[in-house]
Amino acid sequence: MVTLNSADSALKSFYLGAVAESLNMKTNPFLASIERTSANVVGKDVKMTVRKSYSAGIGAGTETGDLPTASASQYLQFTLPLKNLYGTIEISDKALRASASDEGSFVNLLNDEMNTLVKSATFNFGRMLFGDGSGVVAKTIRVQNYWIFLDSVSGIVEGMRVRVSSKSEYDNLVVEKVDRKEKKIYISGAYPLNTDVPEGTLIYIYGSDNNELTGLGAIFSENRLYGVDRDVTVMQPYVLEDAGEIDEMTIQTALDEIEEVSGGKVNFIVCSWGVRRALLSYFKQNHVSLPTMEIEGGFKAISYNGIPIVVDRFCPAGTMYLLNTDDFKLCQLCDWQWLEAEDGKILKQVAGKPVYTATLVKYAELVCQRPCGQGMITGITEA
Repeated sequence: MVTLNSADSALKSFYLGAVAESLNMKTNPFLASIERTSANVVGKDVKMTVRKSYSAGIGAGTETGDLPTASASQYLQFTLPLKNLYGTIEISDKALRASASDEGSFVNLLNDEMNTLVKSATFNFGRMLFGDGSGVVAKTIRVQNYWIFLDSVSGIVEGMRVRVSSKSEYDNLVVEKVDRKEKKIYISGAYPLNTDVPEGTLIYIYGSDNNELTGLGAIFSENRLYGVDRDVTVMQPYVLEDAGEIDEMTIQTALDEIEEVSGGKVNFIVCSWGVRRALLSYFKQNHVSLPTMEIEGGFKAISYNGIPIVVDRFCPAGTMYLLNTDDFKLCQLCDWQWLEAEDGKILKQVAGKPVYTATLVKYAELVCQRPCGQGMITGITEA
């Protein structure tokens, strides 16, 4: 006999480990390659001390001369709050009772809920890795017949709740349709938008304003990063704009300059679909076949001199990131856990509704301890 208690127990003992593994290692290859640690978590914040210069106490001299004089070590202090990451499932009382006498149906019910949770969480956390923490997913181009044309729809799916920032009444709106070919969305429940939304209006994930992970977008912006100014070399990543046709020399030049400045080596390249096609086309024209390789998390990638090149749906068009994953840390208070009530239960009835919910939670933040070891090439002509 399946009961609420047995459902609660199954979520705790059976599903938690599998879901946590999927979210940590299967979201995308970049996240799978990053170390997860609680070493830099202090209370509700991440605090990381980063050296900004080499020691001056190194040198050569005569046999009887003065020894090199060491200077005081110079450090930067990164301080930023842990972000609150949630994933909620919902089971109706009717569905639970319908499967009460059939364990197979009950297992199918939970499997479906957990698979949906993993897919939704994978999409959103993957999107965050390429954002700047603001929760912005697109900018408006124009509005026509209740359709909103955007600069990109890669971070938007049907059912997503968004906020159109120009009007307070445009909060918590549901995306009903996404036309990826024409890059437009249809939002339900909105007032007439034809004259109210100017070009360039930001589209936010509802409730996520400045609450998301500090992703790659923040590293390559001109704003302060982790509470620190950009006026020191360690805080300045390599950026090449308007690259045009991609070729081996462009990539190798970027790799060399990053290594020269940072002292580290790029070990991971991520790009858009069109950039990968352009890269494969370039090497094919030069009669070179790039080998494939398997990387962390069971993903496969093409290899450029031993460096994996992977595609991510959230990587901006015409863009290639050259990264050293050793410089990134996912600082977390704990791994994924269920929110528990005072009685230890994780399935809780929604007040006034015949529905039970359970919520996964993780308090974490993504930190790059050496921005100068990362690179970005933009304006690449896609194929």
